[in-house]
Amino acid sequence: MKTIREIRQQLDDKEISAIELTEQFLDRIKKTNSQLNSFITITEEQARKQAAQAQKDINNGTQGRFTGIPYAAKDLFCTKGIRTTAGSKILNEYIPPYSATAIERCRDAVLLGKTNLDEFAMGSSNEYSVFGPCKNPYDLTRVSGGSSGGSAVAVASGQTLFAFGTDTGGSIRQPASFCNVVGFKPTYGRISRYGVIALASSLDTVGLFTRNIDDMAYVLQEVAGSDGLDSTALEAPTEQYSTFLGGDIKGLRIGIPKEYMEVEGFDPRIKQVCTDAIKKLEQLGASIAEISLPNTKYSLPAYYVLNPAEASSNLARYDGMQYGKPAKDTHSLEEVFLKTREEGFGAEVKRRIMIGTFCLSSGYYDAYYKKAQQVRTLVKQDFDQAFEKVDIIFTPVSPFVPFKIGERMADPIAMYLADIFTIPADLAATPALSLPAGFIDGLPTAVQIIAPQFQEGKVLQVSYALEQALALQSPALQL
Repeated sequence: MKTIREIRQQLDDKEISAIELTEQFLDRIKKTNSQLNSFITITEEQARKQAAQAQKDINNGTQGRFTGIPYAAKDLFCTKGIRTTAGSKILNEYIPPYSATAIERCRDAVLLGKTNLDEFAMGSSNEYSVFGPCKNPYDLTRVSGGSSGGSAVAVASGQTLFAFGTDTGGSIRQPASFCNVVGFKPTYGRISRYGVIALASSLDTVGLFTRNIDDMAYVLQEVAGSDGLDSTALEAPTEQYSTFLGGDIKGLRIGIPKEYMEVEGFDPRIKQVCTDAIKKLEQLGASIAEISLPNTKYSLPAYYVLNPAEASSNLARYDGMQYGKPAKDTHSLEEVFLKTREEGFGAEVKRRIMIGTFCLSSGYYDAYYKKAQQVRTLVKQDFDQAFEKVDIIFTPVSPFVPFKIGERMADPIAMYLADIFTIPADLAATPALSLPAGFIDGLPTAVQIIAPQFQEGKVLQVSYALEQALALQSPALQL
């Protein structure tokens, strides 16, 4: 399939109309969504209106870089006049009165729909969605990864050109790895969080799924930047990200953290994929060195204190009064709150609310939440010290290939281990990208490229060079 840059040229040259392009993608969604369950809401009528307006702009010569380009958004992004559910029963009928900043920056593009996700972005497999699991396009019996599984699958299966996701502990990079697409979590705050339903506010990072690095650079250029509506959005200037593509990486110092390669349960076949990719980087002239991130082993337990603690606070607003449809047959305000939340939240959301509330409670705050924050500082210091010696850190994305649907649902700890390689970059707030790197028995796997904060361009530079060197041939989708 052509890059977004090439499709932009076709639209501008009127080799294809925005209307025809939109219909092609809507048709693909209609043919495949019943198998994949990647979309919660398909915005068919609005997409056609946007495409018609885009074509008028093209005919008038007033188009921009996004005019007529189809995309999708994780159903965590508020969209004015369009149902936004967060994958939860409690928001099943919620229609926002405004759109997220990221959506506003795509106003000339064509929104095809809202994609499936783990409820309130809590999960690593997209099985915690009230709308059912999203299925892996390379094996429909396996998970897509989560929480942004619907966005990953929509891009992987050709249902859209790009898609928005969010990454709190790996929720873009892990499903990208499972679905053979590029998934990028930029520096925390690089893309505005305004209008994105919050999970853990100090960790939530808006990011993207694309089919290749060229598309990633193209889209990031348009949606990144400061935002007066979001106090956590970076004031640091963005760069012309496409200019980093094709640059020489000769002499670049790449670090391999030994702790990542020693994780228990790490599939040796994925380790071999990583080794092969490292050899490619050496052939391109990069120097490889072993480094240490000694506090990596504490990242997972620290994250699963911080995440539930912040989630319990953020989800307090869903009580049937502020947000969420109130439960019926109640006889007091307290009963409204209790019954609404009991009926509206799924098992994983309830689990994290209870854990988080406990961690923040009097007598336990210092022992759990404060201690986890201290660990977070140590993890960030590990990365800062490593980046004094190397330019890039190279790691796996997932310790295993996509697992069977239902395989880990009975064991939350086993599910949490899916993010063991991705969580540290969230704690350190560094940009990190998942790049397809190979297939194991027909199932995708990927490698992770991590750079210091604010250096998205360097991530794209290395990722593009490796993407070109690997030149992957993907097996056919199971559709």
